[in-house]
Amino acid sequence: MRRTVWLSALAVTLVGWGAVASGQVDAAVQAQVDAIVAAHHGKVAMYGVQLNTGKTVAVDPDAVVKTASNIKLAMLYEAMVEVRDGKAKWDEKIVLKPGEAVGGSGMLHFFDAPLTVTLKDVLTMMVIVSDNTATNMAIDRFGTDAVNERMKELGFPNTWLYKKVMKPATGPLPADQPKFGLGKTTPREMAGLMEDIGECRLAKGVGADGKAKFADAPDAQDLAVCKVTLEMLRSQFYRETIPRYLDLVDTTEGGSAIASKTGSLDAVRTDVAIVEAKTGPIVLSIFTYDNQDHGWTVDNEGEMTVAKLGRAVVTAWSPKGLDAGRLVPGLGMGPGKSWPPEKERKPAGK
Repeated sequence: MRRTVWLSALAVTLVGWGAVASGQVDAAVQAQVDAIVAAHHGKVAMYGVQLNTGKTVAVDPDAVVKTASNIKLAMLYEAMVEVRDGKAKWDEKIVLKPGEAVGGSGMLHFFDAPLTVTLKDVLTMMVIVSDNTATNMAIDRFGTDAVNERMKELGFPNTWLYKKVMKPATGPLPADQPKFGLGKTTPREMAGLMEDIGECRLAKGVGADGKAKFADAPDAQDLAVCKVTLEMLRSQFYRETIPRYLDLVDTTEGGSAIASKTGSLDAVRTDVAIVEAKTGPIVLSIFTYDNQDHGWTVDNEGEMTVAKLGRAVVTAWSPKGLDAGRLVPGLGMGPGKSWPPEKERKPAGK
């Protein structure tokens, strides 16, 4: 079971990721989204869902697209499970050797090697500034095969990490790798992965059917791991896409109400985010590709389109803004996936 959505106080159990299709399409918001997409000089694929209400919007949500750096979320999830299982530790030391750094996004390639950092530092750099060298260090630590097998077990067969960034592959690659580059996914699958991270749904083994097994609720060990990684995601440095306009309506204190991971190539701009709205958590997975604008400025059309789509959805579903205080492991969802949390509910009749 993936989630339980409360609709007008009626609990509807949704089984499997395919059940997302059972969500309520918000026709008014969909019309706004379609208009923004029609004005974009390129292609758009996206999926958005408010977890507690089941409201959805979508544009080609099952299109297989280039991930750019969004695939780093898959690496992050694998690391989370292995840390929880004791197979890895946040403070274990990883060495960047001379000649291993790569350019592009990030900072580690500016540092002198050899350089020793912790696993937590590696993942933080991979998430916050999308550091390509850190990503390759994480791949050395965990391996692409482990990540891809995990995605398959989670029910994300189209989400795939092919190889290191800016490095040749060390073995044979799938035939479709040249088409997608670093990785591939679909907006629906990447939204599901971000939801798993936000709700702290860490796989606990694999069933006879080859699918990941989960506990009914995260335990203290799960929550400790998820607290670390959620803080990485909400500390995202690149905020020109989904957070672009929405950070402005977050009037709460204690950090951003948006946890996200971006991805960028010349003709690709993407962002996948959890937006903790006052009306309930929203997951947005937006990919623009085959874009005419290849510029590397904050006003790149792809980035602006992602930002406009995020604003249209979130302001419609939560006109009173965001709530950073609920951006915690579990996303403020109480027992039975109810929202707000049970402890915040008023007694009946009061």
